[in-house]
Amino acid sequence: MIKNILLEIGTEEIPSRFLPDILDTLEETARNDLTAARIPFKSLSAFATPRRIALAVRDTEDRQQDLVSTFKGPAWSAAFDANGNPTRAAQGFAKSKGVSIDRLVPAEVDGVRYACAEVSEPGGKSLDILADLLPALIRKLVFPKNMFWDDPTVRFARPIRWILAMADSEVIPFEYGGIKSGNTTTGHRFMGARKIVINDAAGFMDKLYDNYVILDQDKRRQKMLAGIASLEKDLDGSVELDPEIINENLYLVEYPVPFFGSFNRKYLDIPEEVLTTSMKKNQKYFSVRGRNGKLVPFFVGVSNNLASNMDVVREGNERVLRARLEDAAFFWAEDLKNPLAANVDKLKNIVYQEKLGTLYEKVASTRELALWLCTEMDKKDLIPVVDRAAFLAKADLVTSMVYEFPELQGVMGREYALRNGEPDRVAKAIYDQYLPKAAGSELPGDIPGALLGLSERAFIIVNCHKAGLEPTGSQDAYGLRRAARCINEIIWGLGLDVDMSRLFAQSAGTVSEQDEVLGKVLAFFSQRLLVQVKEKGYGHELAALAISVTGHRPLQVLRFLEVFSKIQGSTWFTNLVTAAVRVRNILARSGGESSVEVDPSLFSKDGEKDLFGEITRIVPLVDDSLAKQDWNALAGNLAELSPHVTRFFDDVLVMDPDDRVRANRIALLGMCSSLFLKVGDVGVLKGA
Repeated sequence: MIKNILLEIGTEEIPSRFLPDILDTLEETARNDLTAARIPFKSLSAFATPRRIALAVRDTEDRQQDLVSTFKGPAWSAAFDANGNPTRAAQGFAKSKGVSIDRLVPAEVDGVRYACAEVSEPGGKSLDILADLLPALIRKLVFPKNMFWDDPTVRFARPIRWILAMADSEVIPFEYGGIKSGNTTTGHRFMGARKIVINDAAGFMDKLYDNYVILDQDKRRQKMLAGIASLEKDLDGSVELDPEIINENLYLVEYPVPFFGSFNRKYLDIPEEVLTTSMKKNQKYFSVRGRNGKLVPFFVGVSNNLASNMDVVREGNERVLRARLEDAAFFWAEDLKNPLAANVDKLKNIVYQEKLGTLYEKVASTRELALWLCTEMDKKDLIPVVDRAAFLAKADLVTSMVYEFPELQGVMGREYALRNGEPDRVAKAIYDQYLPKAAGSELPGDIPGALLGLSERAFIIVNCHKAGLEPTGSQDAYGLRRAARCINEIIWGLGLDVDMSRLFAQSAGTVSEQDEVLGKVLAFFSQRLLVQVKEKGYGHELAALAISVTGHRPLQVLRFLEVFSKIQGSTWFTNLVTAAVRVRNILARSGGESSVEVDPSLFSKDGEKDLFGEITRIVPLVDDSLAKQDWNALAGNLAELSPHVTRFFDDVLVMDPDDRVRANRIALLGMCSSLFLKVGDVGVLKGA
């Protein structure tokens, strides 16, 4: 038994953004490679700091598992005669596989008994296998950006400086990129030893810790957060623990040392988002809020060096942040010299996309679409707000602040609009148009911004399809899938009953779904809608039925699913679905729906009279439920119909010998089928 297998790849500093994904890749690849190599193990873990990537495998067998292969030979009847004696076919097969005749065993394949041979290949020493497996494993680590050596098969994110590879106390010998594996590593760049000899893999983590390297990212995170928590007591405030900045700092340091610094209060006059963005983007700092929830002039950073005088570290970071905030204050003052509306004409000089025109043209189209949507949704009272917000929607994109911090688009539009005296709802709509920024994130807080966001995303989806820029495979350069997702999240989150087919048609300039572009857009949107409702836990068949019934109204799709998912397992609905399938099959076998009108005078059974009467009564009710999108009422209509359909099949023989009676009953089933199809093809739910 090998207690610990250890691989450490020592490098120059790897960008922090590369490391989380490469850890997942390393664990998955190592697990697959060890399994494929028939080397059993108890557990494995991957670790990373900016200067090293490591893999630890625990409790591994010192030899591979034997490989047992089964080979199929001749049929058993051809391998042995009636007396059980081996034939020449059996002897030849056994000899070719290197086994004796008595090792042949019968095995049935597709109903035929064959003579089979089990051949066992002894496993090799795990150390020998690992000497080939580990360099191959390193070669499989592909980063977003790679550096290449003289050998084109050798690549890594940054130059490799050392490789440690051990099985307990023994080195696993191999070479990669001109570096030979060994049993030495390096401590922290500033606080640890330059060379550390590892005598046994079991003590590796402790030796690194003694040299100021916390290899385990989970323990490194704990130390970092504990240090930040202790600083909060001194600051008498709350540190904003942005998950993105936590992860970035986590992979920027090997030994986290949180510290705090301060900045001049005058910078608090700048919008909060500017301050926090400047801290996060440039310096990876955490902002601090006081007990009143407002920003205070402090920040928390994470150093990779436990300096003898942390005041020097603090002062250096304060000096750097002061320069950044001074730039931000300058941009803020300069941008305020001109009203936001003065920037709109500048959008004529910015090409949105070569095939789609300028940003100014996009704004004009989105504005027109948003005003149409106000009327469409009977929200004409919002037209003044939406019109002004749409006009100013992208004016902040040409400001100095957004040029420096693109992620502040919308935020700065809101702030500049407020400083220019624009109404609060206009300013809020300029910000809200970008929400949600990611799946499951903040939604627009008011209707005008939501209408702007829906209109812009509809414009993008339609016009990218017009220009042939639709997504292909995993490629979605213009974010159309994200745009469709955001449309649905906005509609669901704010309860907006938008018919997206009409919005898309308005954007496309057509009212016909036969239009090629509109057809593609609706098919694309339906597919994205299907994906999202399935993510909410609804089955594929019911989700597809909901979309077919409700059209392209995402809010109604969700409401339909909420109602019908509750009744899907009920006895009456199951019976109705079974009946729908039976109706469809009978009509298919009889050549489709009959052109014959139903003649009630030909009814002889109570079941057919009863069904005809119920269908006649219920059709207008179903039509009314569908028109009002009243899914509870529709479910009630179907519940009333179900026992009548069941009774029909219990009482009536459809394929009556009398041609007229048979045709009349098929016509009745045609009526039933037409009613079912108003609710979609409910038969697809059979077995769902």
